[in-house]
Amino acid sequence: MRLLHTSDWHLGRAFHRVAMLGAQARFVDHLVETVREHAVDAVLVSGDVYDRAVPPLAAVELFDDALHRLAGLGVPTVMISGNHDSARRLGVGAGLIDRAGIHLRTDPAGCATPVVLADAHGDVALYGLPYLEPALVKTEFGVEKAGHETVLAAAMDRVRADLATRAGGTRSVVLAHAFVTGGEQSDSERDITVGGAAAVPLGVFDGVDYVALGHLHGCQTLTGRVRYSGSPLPYSFSEHRHRKSMWLVDLDAAGSVTAERVDCPVPRALARLRGTLEELLADPALTPHQDAWVEATLTDPVRPDDPMARLTERFPHTLSLVFDPQRAPGERGVSYARRLADRSDQQIAEDFVTHVRGAAPDDHEQTVLRDAFDAVRADENLREVAR
Repeated sequence: MRLLHTSDWHLGRAFHRVAMLGAQARFVDHLVETVREHAVDAVLVSGDVYDRAVPPLAAVELFDDALHRLAGLGVPTVMISGNHDSARRLGVGAGLIDRAGIHLRTDPAGCATPVVLADAHGDVALYGLPYLEPALVKTEFGVEKAGHETVLAAAMDRVRADLATRAGGTRSVVLAHAFVTGGEQSDSERDITVGGAAAVPLGVFDGVDYVALGHLHGCQTLTGRVRYSGSPLPYSFSEHRHRKSMWLVDLDAAGSVTAERVDCPVPRALARLRGTLEELLADPALTPHQDAWVEATLTDPVRPDDPMARLTERFPHTLSLVFDPQRAPGERGVSYARRLADRSDQQIAEDFVTHVRGAAPDDHEQTVLRDAFDAVRADENLREVAR
């Protein structure tokens, strides 16, 4: 059985104020053509279909167009909700749409009810695990501690229990939206940390033939059976080295997996440039980046006049300007933003306590801070669901 694994479309999202809907529409064209050209048997979409819980109308129209075209091909599609989606909104009409071969899996309670497809070698059970927000699903899964590993492990226990009831030789595929240990993050994924931990171990997914992951935006192979497709388009400059693609996965009669990447059309290359303004304007080695979307980091000791206007004369698609002045060792003046770079909310709060009180928070106080951040994030998710 041939599967096309994709995820993280983020319909409706912009890239540094540049509207991406046209590029997203071209991706949908490419997706449909890939399904047709490569004789795909089923399409897997592993979450974050939209970029936010209440997407703009144009994004909904594009999603509707994608569903109609996939259904028109007669190729089944299995799709789960991600942490950016409103599961309830995405799942509206799921029962009716199911009849057209578009299988929306947005309800955690249904994670052990697979879409069962068949080929010449027997059945393939496809289980859709929507994004499981621990605070919202711990009761459903009967776990005391709300954490990503505990709720995903409980969901996978249900999957394996259902699989055990099926005919011998039934092959299995799981779609999940999570941060799995070993995956490489970028700047464009929303933080899902709970209790100080975001990642779940690979072992959670033992016992199935293929795991189609979503959430991380870089295409990645964690094992031969566990992969991220990544987003089909770039959504931050941290993705400038990504090769945007989908996985074309072949599942043989014994459940063995072979996979190849199918490149996605990218509207414009990304470039991260660094140096003084004069260096960036004069360096001939930077000529290949003149048509790219550019993030320029200026290292001038003193901020130059009209840097954006001067940069766009050579790099007309400059979208981001960062100042990181070079200073002598020990010289003061490091910006607040630089001091906070790569630090979590928890670390920033602990640093603040240390600065104000003169002593670092103890273990109990760290737990209080962590619980507070978890509660705020869970409340934000609840309010998004209720909107």
